[in-house]
Amino acid sequence: MRRTSRKKRSTLANRAIAASAALILGGGGLVAVNVYASAGEGPSGSSPPTRTQNAGSQLSTIDCPEAVNGLPEVPDEARGEVDRELAAMDTQITDAYQQFADRKEQIARDPGLAENAVLGPLRSKRTASLDRIGIAIGRAGERPAGLESLAGCSLRADDSRGGNGGGRGDGNGGGDGGQDDGQGQDQGQNQGQDGGQGQDPGQDPGQGQDPGQGEDPGQDQGQGGNGPVAADFVDIQSVQPNADRPRQRRGASRGTFTTDCGRNENGKFNPDNVIVAPGVSNGAHHMHDYIGNQANDAFASDDDLANGATTCRNQGDRSTYYWPVLRLQNGQDENDVDADGGGRDQNVGEIQTPSQVTLKFVGSPVGRVTAMPRFLRIITGDAKAFTNGDANANASWSCTGFEDRQLKDKYPICPEGSQVVRTFAFQNCWDGQNTDSANHRTHVAFAQGNGLCPSGFRAVPQLVQRIVYDVPPGPGFAVDSFPEQLHKPITDHGDFINVFDDRLMNKMVRCINDGRRCR
Repeated sequence: MRRTSRKKRSTLANRAIAASAALILGGGGLVAVNVYASAGEGPSGSSPPTRTQNAGSQLSTIDCPEAVNGLPEVPDEARGEVDRELAAMDTQITDAYQQFADRKEQIARDPGLAENAVLGPLRSKRTASLDRIGIAIGRAGERPAGLESLAGCSLRADDSRGGNGGGRGDGNGGGDGGQDDGQGQDQGQNQGQDGGQGQDPGQDPGQGQDPGQGEDPGQDQGQGGNGPVAADFVDIQSVQPNADRPRQRRGASRGTFTTDCGRNENGKFNPDNVIVAPGVSNGAHHMHDYIGNQANDAFASDDDLANGATTCRNQGDRSTYYWPVLRLQNGQDENDVDADGGGRDQNVGEIQTPSQVTLKFVGSPVGRVTAMPRFLRIITGDAKAFTNGDANANASWSCTGFEDRQLKDKYPICPEGSQVVRTFAFQNCWDGQNTDSANHRTHVAFAQGNGLCPSGFRAVPQLVQRIVYDVPPGPGFAVDSFPEQLHKPITDHGDFINVFDDRLMNKMVRCINDGRRCR
């Protein structure tokens, strides 16, 4: 991918910001149509949508229930087929969103066209996919009933006016899908970084602030025409400190282990997700940065990862670490402008190489940790949090020099000389049996508010990932996302597959439990 100098990049970005401001002030907003009431997350909210006469609203996206959340336990024999169908359903939403975008002027004149030409066909395709999922599960066990209730989709407006998580959640963040993880515990134990300042992704720091800085959040700011909008940004200096250091109790494992795997200087990108959509090209519909294991794509097996090259300085760490790329909205095209995951999925702009990446494993505040199993897969955050709600969201945005202020559903506007920071604190409890689960979440969990793991889970080293970007000050950047997620900051997420060899994993555990700092 092409790179430009910082000076040229800053000039281009500032021009883009000025153009965006002109567009906002000029009223170049999203099209006004009749909007359907938003469906809820999971089966309870997936009944056929109810039309609300809201012709003044500005339509933003297509909202469908997350099918995986409504499935029963998927037998191992059926998991591959089910994962492929779930990935196909993501593609169906992406295609429907594109059809809506292509027809938005017609839909503005005839709102019924959205139902007849976009939503109706989408529901039919989802119904067929859900039927195939039911058949696949039925071959290995009892076929689940009622899956057709997950087919419903609706249109929804961008309601990102407040600091309420940007979705249908209740403001409790950093969840793990059904685990007891939203009760105020400090999931972002940013221990040992920048003076040990912690963070609490579960907090909702946007409340009571002016996130849009006086601008209309319904206006289109993003270069790709689908976000972000002005209300998705907030001046970090207007945010009150909200990140407390985690309280260490007697017996805590206070050590750290840091692995250096670079910053993706070699430019390894792809729009796959081997955890969620194995065997499916463009399973993510957005571009990922990869560091660590270089064999990672949609088709990588555990053997491929075990034998893959690594960018990690210690060759005993062949783990794979990946996250959505950050782009400047500066009008500059990348090599993926006509590719899946890039321009075809409305992810445009200049991809930014981080100025710094820190991968640190920390301990438990209440006791010792045990080794992670090899090939353990962990996803933290939710790539679809804008439409799913924030039950699984775990985004944390900040600026250097201000990391006692963490944002969950806003991008930070950093002052001159300060850099944008993304932090991911991964789940730190493991069920002791599985390296993955059908929804890729329930085999791991966050510790509870008292620092203990939920019943049946054991503490493992917690990966805390800190990614820093040297971007021009202002609202001129966005994280890649599924097209219908509108590049919302709350959709930020990270993925990790443990491919440490046994010797190095055991060293990590000893260092953490002994209170040492190791590399």
